[in-house]
Amino acid sequence: MPATTPFPAATMAGAFAALTTPPSDSEPRRTLLIVDDEEGPRQSLRVIFREEYRLLLASSGEAALELVNSEQVDAAVLDIRMEGMNGVELLGRIKQIDPGIEVVMLTAFETIDTIRQALRHGACDYLNKPFDIHQIRAAVANAMERRSLNVAIRQNNHQLDVLQQELENQRLQEEIIRSRGDIYASIIHDINGPLTIISGFIQVINRRIGDTQQVEGESLDIVKDRLNRITRQVTSCIDISRRYLSFLRQDPMERSKVGVNQILADLGELLKVHPSVGRNQLGVHQLVEDVTVEINGTDLIQILLNLTINALQAVDTPHEVAITGALQRRPLDMSLMRDGPHDRVINPTGFKNGDQLLVLAVRDDGPGIPETVLTRMFEPYFTTKPAGKGNGLGLTIVKRLVSEANGLLHLSSREGGGTTFTIYLPAEPRV
Repeated sequence: MPATTPFPAATMAGAFAALTTPPSDSEPRRTLLIVDDEEGPRQSLRVIFREEYRLLLASSGEAALELVNSEQVDAAVLDIRMEGMNGVELLGRIKQIDPGIEVVMLTAFETIDTIRQALRHGACDYLNKPFDIHQIRAAVANAMERRSLNVAIRQNNHQLDVLQQELENQRLQEEIIRSRGDIYASIIHDINGPLTIISGFIQVINRRIGDTQQVEGESLDIVKDRLNRITRQVTSCIDISRRYLSFLRQDPMERSKVGVNQILADLGELLKVHPSVGRNQLGVHQLVEDVTVEINGTDLIQILLNLTINALQAVDTPHEVAITGALQRRPLDMSLMRDGPHDRVINPTGFKNGDQLLVLAVRDDGPGIPETVLTRMFEPYFTTKPAGKGNGLGLTIVKRLVSEANGLLHLSSREGGGTTFTIYLPAEPRV
């Protein structure tokens, strides 16, 4: 390793000290443990990082273990050569307490053997003394990012475990399960979309990471972005499952107002990795004037996702699908909303018509729907797809969710002229 510029050491008394820095207004600072049996390097690191992290200082391996056992530590900088317990031994002990703590090793006496031992015990980086300020800052920043990724993954796993336990605890008796089998089929159908997206993101992450020992730079940014998206899909799975559990328990579901452009942005992100897109041309267009609607955000995503995937799968050859929307400032002319040879209207009597309506349309330029099929489109378990390609529940779910939101759904299709699903929901301009 090339020579580096040493940082001047600060001199302060005390073999062991713990220094806490108050968190910012937005979020608590992450905690960095600094362990060195020499006061100068220890205090030099304190000066470098005191503005960025909550710091814990220890002058020995034993003192460091006491801190790890009593404090939440995110990352650590360890000197390898210390009296008593050396840095490599301390690294192993720290990993036994919390494998997620990321560790940067420092030494003035580099050998191949110490590097090998440090990496074998799980160190994420290895620097020489005297250290360069920019190098040590980058190494610790990378360690903190790795820690954040590990914490997020563990949180996702915990949420999924909690969900699994909740579903297990809410098992109904066998006769109720038989009578409400379509509800369980709906759960599986709805969750399959987010799980497909999660699987796609995990494949991207695995290809990006490969067998590399460190993830940094552009690769780290991509991994963080995909992990954030996975977290959103895990949350979506949890929301969907809890919504159905609430329905089975006959608990009222609380609806909230959601911004439509944010939902459309989320829909576009979800569909980026969905296998149904394939070679098709997909456009998800934002509203010129954003509006809010009173509906569960997960429900609106599920409505649009089901309709869009149906449109993408309308024909095997490449075709165009577009999702558009607008605010309509007049009531809908209900005399035009009637079933016919080329039209189906869902929930006309339960529709809350008004002066301001959100109009969302999912259009495709596929082959259209024959009249004999159009009349059965919203029947449970009806599908024209080959066995194993569809279960006929997507439009049944859309019908129920639109009705629950006091909306109206209009299906218009002509053979050779494509298909359009139009959703009308009570709305108001977004402030």
